[in-house]
Amino acid sequence: MPDITRRTLLRLLAALPAALPLCACLPKHVNAASPEERLRRALGQLLLVGFRGTDAPEGSPQARDLAELNVAGLVLFDYDTVLKQYGRNIQSPEQLARLTAQLRKLSATPPLLAVDQEGGRVQRLKQRYGFLETPSAAALGLAGADTSATLAAGRDVGAQLARMGLNVDFAPVLDVNRNPHSPAIGAVDRSFSADPALVAAHGAAFARGLRSQGVLTCVKHFPGHGSAREDSHLGLPDVTGLWSPVELEPFRELIRANLADMVMTAHLFNSEWDDVPASLSQRVIGGMLRRDLGFDGVVVSDDLNMEAVAGRYGLEEAMLMALDAGCDLLLFGNNLRYDPDIAPKALDILCRNALSGRLAPDRLQRSFARIARLKTRML
Repeated sequence: MPDITRRTLLRLLAALPAALPLCACLPKHVNAASPEERLRRALGQLLLVGFRGTDAPEGSPQARDLAELNVAGLVLFDYDTVLKQYGRNIQSPEQLARLTAQLRKLSATPPLLAVDQEGGRVQRLKQRYGFLETPSAAALGLAGADTSATLAAGRDVGAQLARMGLNVDFAPVLDVNRNPHSPAIGAVDRSFSADPALVAAHGAAFARGLRSQGVLTCVKHFPGHGSAREDSHLGLPDVTGLWSPVELEPFRELIRANLADMVMTAHLFNSEWDDVPASLSQRVIGGMLRRDLGFDGVVVSDDLNMEAVAGRYGLEEAMLMALDAGCDLLLFGNNLRYDPDIAPKALDILCRNALSGRLAPDRLQRSFARIARLKTRML
């Protein structure tokens, strides 16, 4: 190994103990591994990936990703978008509980096990599979200032996820319904209201309900997707001249109330923010979110397989831009596009750029520390 690379590796390893408590993010047996392997397994904590399968047999990608690559966790879906069929990871309460128990047992470190369970049209745990469904955000928001039903809905969702062994809900949605025809938000009833104060109030109630059951929250989609005319699954929405600073208010309120365990970024473009999508922008994540709103928790990218990003940037470029911008977890839902080896490919990119010095040790240390803190709250 060249001297410059070895010096970088030693700097990276020296940064790990302070940032990654052994019990949270580095399995004990890794202490005996080579320096390169210790680094590789630590870098796995920057990845959150999707998979195919209703169980996790030996040799499966999901077993490898958790046991060998030490990814931070997995995201589960009921519908396989590529195959156009249901039953991808979720088929019944009994099956799902068995699966999550398998995944926890496989994982060398406590895994994040996440779903989108918002209510309404976005529910991975559906009534047809034997689960309890909850109303949409739009339906709950009709109650105005009375947030009691929203609190109960969050509590019910949290209780169900916890029983199934899931510990992260990609919810609540804090997008303000500025465009009721927005294909990804307003048109599918995912926003609580057109009033930012009501979005904040109902979002806080739903978050408290989740928290009461031990489920971590992930508020989305920062800095606000409610004015978009396009769906970021299909392309990059341009909200220049459409977005308003009032869309920040729900995020500001939940961050202030310490109800945002994680924040998910949005694949949106606004020429007033930057010349790159918000999810890859230092000005948006490092500036608007971290500096202006004071958020120092875990930032997760929206799915890097979405066309808004995947159609414009290569895998390596998108990953590095997201990390440079301030993201801590890189999300690959692995459902819009499917690659059973997305985790090892992404990890190779992280290792190569860490060893070359492109990813600085202090930058990685900040993300490791945030992820470690997050995981202590779910133990």
